[in-house]
Amino acid sequence: MDEKKGFSLDGYALQKYQPNRYPFLMIDYVTEVIPGKSARGYKNLSNNEWFFPKHFEGHPNMPGALQLEALAQMLTVAITTLPGMAGYATHAMKHVVRFRKEIFPGERLDIETEVKSWKRGICIGTGRGYTNGTLACEAEMTITIPEIFKEYLPDHGARE
Repeated sequence: MDEKKGFSLDGYALQKYQPNRYPFLMIDYVTEVIPGKSARGYKNLSNNEWFFPKHFEGHPNMPGALQLEALAQMLTVAITTLPGMAGYATHAMKHVVRFRKEIFPGERLDIETEVKSWKRGICIGTGRGYTNGTLACEAEMTITIPEIFKEYLPDHGARE
């Protein structure tokens, strides 16, 4: 795997780098990932998605929290594809998100993410989601891999 050139991940290969599973896996395909730099791909949104019947009846659209989750999951792939990082789970530290338009059944959410900084188990990055070529959502995200991050925390000694 040439990390400078990038590669794609189908739904099966993606599971090595993204710990979420259905119904909480918000990515269907990664079209290009450059480990430690960026990841892009998409989520197909059919009428069969579990959230559409109740969000909202008569006017179904993708919940904002799941839009953010899709962006965060794609940013996670940009980090977990680095050598030795497969299988790690991430946790949110801080997100600033802007919702630009509703996302409806039948659309495809195209996701682009970029790593701005990766140090000591903390990733700072950005993500954008598009439908039909129009910006639908965007976020500035800070995520962590707790197993790595905790190695850099000061040791407070044993507590009894």
